[in-house]
Amino acid sequence: MSDLAPYAASEAQSRGRRIAEPTPKYRGEYQRDRDRIIHSTAFRRLIYKTQVFVNHEGDLYRTRLTHSLEVSQVGRSVATALALNEPLTEAICLAHDLGHTPFGHAGQDELNDCMREFGGFEHNLQSLRVVDELEAKYADFPGLNLMFETREGILKHCSKANARQLGDVGRRFLDREQPGLEAQIANIADAIAYNNHDVDDGLRAGLLTLEQLQAQPLFAAGYDDVQRLHPGLDDRRLIYETIRRMIGRVVTDLIENTRANIETLEPGSIDDVRKAGKTLVAFSDEIYEQHVSLKRFLQQHLYSHEKKLEMTRRAQSIVRELFDLYSADVSLLPEEFAGRAKDKDEAGRARVVADYVAGMTDRYAIAEHERLLC
Repeated sequence: MSDLAPYAASEAQSRGRRIAEPTPKYRGEYQRDRDRIIHSTAFRRLIYKTQVFVNHEGDLYRTRLTHSLEVSQVGRSVATALALNEPLTEAICLAHDLGHTPFGHAGQDELNDCMREFGGFEHNLQSLRVVDELEAKYADFPGLNLMFETREGILKHCSKANARQLGDVGRRFLDREQPGLEAQIANIADAIAYNNHDVDDGLRAGLLTLEQLQAQPLFAAGYDDVQRLHPGLDDRRLIYETIRRMIGRVVTDLIENTRANIETLEPGSIDDVRKAGKTLVAFSDEIYEQHVSLKRFLQQHLYSHEKKLEMTRRAQSIVRELFDLYSADVSLLPEEFAGRAKDKDEAGRARVVADYVAGMTDRYAIAEHERLLC
């Protein structure tokens, strides 16, 4: 890709794959990564994994799959505007949630509590574990054998203790370096998608109101524009048009502010980006404050809503009880997982159980719970 900026990630300067492979004939290396992610079992399962609302609550709410696609859409737009590596950005965006548990953050928090004595559980680390080890599709290697830059982008944050165990991909957390710009874009595209589609789902569920949201500057700006241009519009199109403007506003700001940050630093290579001392992909101060304000609003009025908390409690009890059952008797696991757990110590068995539970979809976890306990 000759039109890439000099500080973009490039195949020529890549740290490559953990296991060397022949170069693909008709696609780039990062396109190959994207394709492997899309064809992975973990990616297909995202269609039945919760974003905010449990999968069976309704068929129009976001799932982890639709969320990942929306993150990818935002990420690709930003990467293209900044002359960065679009296929790499897309691959990271599509892979960032592959390790997520059923039942969204409620499931992750409970599984982390179950694993507290055995190293904990964090979906970000689990996503890397999925692509490095757990996917079993290729004869020559475990996992998907992705490029270093894709793996780096999947690993958004990491403790020093875990970083030391991860080798090359954990090194930047020890050296206090930044990831490439494509990884930075994927990280913030995730936050943009979260905020905006959770507004939509919250309104659809009746847990949020237009009156509440009009106190949020980011929503109010888009809402006022729609009212001015389309007076009297009061159906779902009013919400769609408002959210479309919200996304447009934050993405435009992100591109323009990031471009200014790059011009100030004048990086000549991706190594300059890594050593910049701060992330370059960022909102302006004004939009950042509005973004954070909306995030806090959603935490208070959507994620902490009693109806949502009721779903959370039910989901957490399912995850806890499944984990305890499998841990007490690994023969209840499918043969593949039972075989992996059989000769391990307690911590090793717990990790195998966590791998299995984390891979479940919402509806499969509910069905397994009913099968084993009812």
